[in-house]
Amino acid sequence: MSSRAQRIQEKAYERRWLILVVLCFSLLVIVLDNSILNVALPTIQKDLNASSSDLQWIVDSYTLVFAGLLLTAGSLGDRFGRRGALQIGFALFGLGSIASALAGFAPALIGTRAFMGIGGALIMPATLSIITNVFPAHERPKAIGAWAGVAGLGGALGPLTGGFLVQHFFWGSVFLVNIPIVVVGILAGFVLIPTSKDPGAPRLDPVGALLSIVSLSIILYAIIEAPDQGWGSSSTLILLAVGLALLGVFIGWELRSDHPMLDVRFFEKPRFTAAAAAITLVFFAMFGSLFLQTQYFQFVLGYSPLETGIRMLPFAAAMMITAPFSSRVVQRIGTKYTVAIGLGLVTIGLVALTGLQADTPYANIFWRLMLMSAGMGFTMAPATESVMGSLPIFKAGVGSAVNDTTRQIGGALGVAIVGSVLATTYSDRMGPILSTLPAGSGFEAAGNSIGAARAIAGSLPAELASVGTALVAASRSAFVTAMHQGVLVAAAATALGIVLVLLFLPATARDEDLGEQDFEFATEHVGEFPLPASVDLDAPRDPDFGLGRSSGE
Repeated sequence: MSSRAQRIQEKAYERRWLILVVLCFSLLVIVLDNSILNVALPTIQKDLNASSSDLQWIVDSYTLVFAGLLLTAGSLGDRFGRRGALQIGFALFGLGSIASALAGFAPALIGTRAFMGIGGALIMPATLSIITNVFPAHERPKAIGAWAGVAGLGGALGPLTGGFLVQHFFWGSVFLVNIPIVVVGILAGFVLIPTSKDPGAPRLDPVGALLSIVSLSIILYAIIEAPDQGWGSSSTLILLAVGLALLGVFIGWELRSDHPMLDVRFFEKPRFTAAAAAITLVFFAMFGSLFLQTQYFQFVLGYSPLETGIRMLPFAAAMMITAPFSSRVVQRIGTKYTVAIGLGLVTIGLVALTGLQADTPYANIFWRLMLMSAGMGFTMAPATESVMGSLPIFKAGVGSAVNDTTRQIGGALGVAIVGSVLATTYSDRMGPILSTLPAGSGFEAAGNSIGAARAIAGSLPAELASVGTALVAASRSAFVTAMHQGVLVAAAATALGIVLVLLFLPATARDEDLGEQDFEFATEHVGEFPLPASVDLDAPRDPDFGLGRSSGE
């Protein structure tokens, strides 16, 4: 280790909160990129002459590559070093952002977005695994709470940031905004962030990596395409069957391998599996409900993209407050009940959204968003800490990747399933209205989406203005009814999460969840990871902290 790297390592503990700020800032750009693009799509469609299918893949190519590579990227970070994975990820993400901003036609933008997904897959698990290694166990829940809060913040800030940039600059600015953050992240890595990796230096598992990438990519592709192809269509069912079969082969391979990329026996731990399930279901609800809410604000209430982003800020604010605060609640009532209460608040908030109508004032929407977001903050942070805390510290990279993969799959399922419910219900409600209008006149396209209905109404001549007004009113009513059905599906998912958490998630960490693995590792490899000077590895082990007691206690 060079003298500079040694100094960074020695200073890591005292600089841990500054490192946390840098890592959260790094995470923000990754999460933001999932939602910032949506408000720029109409402009991109016009400037690049993109089809509806092109627009879908401009968004989904990033998600598909990002989620498909997460497990492999986390494993590579454990093997070769998490700081290196972070730095390489930043470089790739920055290059992809510049190329995306300069893309002159839709297929090129789809390709550059996929390239950005490679960088994102390296960055996201590295942030959480570095936090896990920099912070001692008793401070880790608070640090992970801040990380989880920022993860939620990015999804809510995306429409606001994207709306501002598109309104004042050109559509490529939603990609160029990444560059300053990339530069800061790369520089901070050289001067602040310590390196860490699995000291066992396990051999690479190329077969496991290939199986994980292919199986996850096929499953996500099937989920993404299901709303258009139909959930019961032969193509969707075949893709899901192939993806799940390959996932089964991956699990079998990892069980037999003496150097698995992911030790699937981790899923035998109730703390790990129940927490991962809670994260999947809460992200299902969050992405699904945000998909509905952004359309409701713009198409039903008539807000601009920027105005919509501003009105989503309370959603972000509540999560930013409750996620870090959740560690105090966990200390009082335990992880099980904190996560269950969080999921309960999300469920109540989602059910409350069924009270929204086509003319509901924002004041009556505000408290519903706050309730739902607060519950997500109370769920995400403790569940994430449970996933990370139930694994050996030297497997932090792949553990973080599992956590991130469950988020992506949950989010993709949320948009796909809730979106399918929305589309089906909306079309059914619009059917009787459209049957009264002249056939073959183009009105039938209004049954596809509320956006199409508004576009058709806006293009009608003056003598048909009354028809256009009636069409818009009918589409708003149909959308609200469809939205109610969608949020009830999301509420059913979080209600299932409550049951799973109460049945399987331990209230507190137990020795069999991690215990001696972490303690023995810290004892054998003292000096390789930053620890506070007050931690005495020779002292009796604290069952809550996992390492020696602090001499100040």
